[in-house]
Amino acid sequence: MMLDEIDRALLKALQLDAAQSTTRLGKKLGLSQPATWRRIKRLQEIGVIRGRQLRLDAEKLGFRVTVFLGIKLATKGRVSLEDFERAIGGIPEVQTVDHVLGLYDYRLRVVARDLADFERVLRRRIMTLPGVGDVEANVLLSEERRPGPL
Repeated sequence: MMLDEIDRALLKALQLDAAQSTTRLGKKLGLSQPATWRRIKRLQEIGVIRGRQLRLDAEKLGFRVTVFLGIKLATKGRVSLEDFERAIGGIPEVQTVDHVLGLYDYRLRVVARDLADFERVLRRRIMTLPGVGDVEANVLLSEERRPGPL
């Protein structure tokens, strides 16, 4: 897959604001609106652009606590990774699930209204999942850097 400088500039602009119109993007890049649209469409078709997301402010929506959980499965032989991933996918407070290499098998990003709400989610929903063994929790104090453009 060959990306030229205009493709790269287009991707950078979309990462900063995916809601921009193709007309506005085209003006920034020196392209017509149809040419900009065709490039975006091509980047979607080849899988470089996988979608556009809306980012919400969790705190303003009442989720004031973010916790990163390290989860080590107790018995990998009895419970498949797919079973765990399917079960964890049903918990809306779990924002991300990363299968990782290291001390833990999974890293989760969990949001909750407060610490009592997090404890409820942890005890009643996460700890009861198949195969959950050791769990380590790290409460997010502040987030200094947001993911930027690639």
